[in-house]
Amino acid sequence: MRMLSLFLLLTAVLLGGCTADQEPPEAQTKVPVTGPDLADILAAQPEETQARYPHRHPGQTLEFLGIEPGMTVIEALPGGGWYSKILLPYLGPDGALIGANYATPMRRLFGFYTEEQLQAGETWPTDWPAEAATWVEGASAPVSGFIFGSMPEDISGTADAVIFIRALHNLARFEDQGGFLTAALSDAYQALRPGGIVGVVQHSIPESAPDDWATGNRGYLKQSFVVAQMEQAGFVFERASDINANPKDQPQDGDIVWRLPPVLSGSKDDPAKAEAMRAIGESNRMTLRFRKPSAS
Repeated sequence: MRMLSLFLLLTAVLLGGCTADQEPPEAQTKVPVTGPDLADILAAQPEETQARYPHRHPGQTLEFLGIEPGMTVIEALPGGGWYSKILLPYLGPDGALIGANYATPMRRLFGFYTEEQLQAGETWPTDWPAEAATWVEGASAPVSGFIFGSMPEDISGTADAVIFIRALHNLARFEDQGGFLTAALSDAYQALRPGGIVGVVQHSIPESAPDDWATGNRGYLKQSFVVAQMEQAGFVFERASDINANPKDQPQDGDIVWRLPPVLSGSKDDPAKAEAMRAIGESNRMTLRFRKPSAS
């Protein structure tokens, strides 16, 4: 019954127009470039974006991760660009933003993409940059893209930072069916210059929770798992922050992260339950910084 309930909840997410790694589409309002001052860039974002700041703390997060103007940053699973629209003007013309998406064999494992959609994903490395280039009004960072597991050789050693914002759970979830997490972390390591940064913001479940609650199927991972995977890939763990922690998020048996805002899976037609989920807020998230060792 628990597995059936989980399946039904996940199905509700998909049928509601949001996959397990996507959120409701935001209005495509162009963000004006205001210069490299992060506070000004954040203030220029649309109201619906700013409404999420109390849950996502983008300014504090980018500062903690060490992201600065002029950097070349790889953003894993940028999707509709919630963070991209902040990064593009912040990195500026002297920087660069590179998107990295899931490989088609992994996308196939979700089970809901049509063959046409899967084929369209093959051109994502050119389609997404073309779309992202329209998001900001004025001079901003140049944009490009690649697929995890097929990173172009000319990216190797060029990136200052790689950020995984709520992007690790599906890679972990399907790792044993194609080594997708291993491939993504290997790409990150190869892409970074010596001393480069890896930043992680990820739905987090307490270490005391059963391991089968934290495989990525429910959206949650344990911090110890993430640290172990990163260290195995060659990165050095530097520090953690509770910037994006939310102690109100206490998942129980069967709970998935998408029960919470903004998706509200399973409660959209139940106002009382939806309000209870809104009272919890967005998920509890670990915020971690790693570094590729400097050349000896």
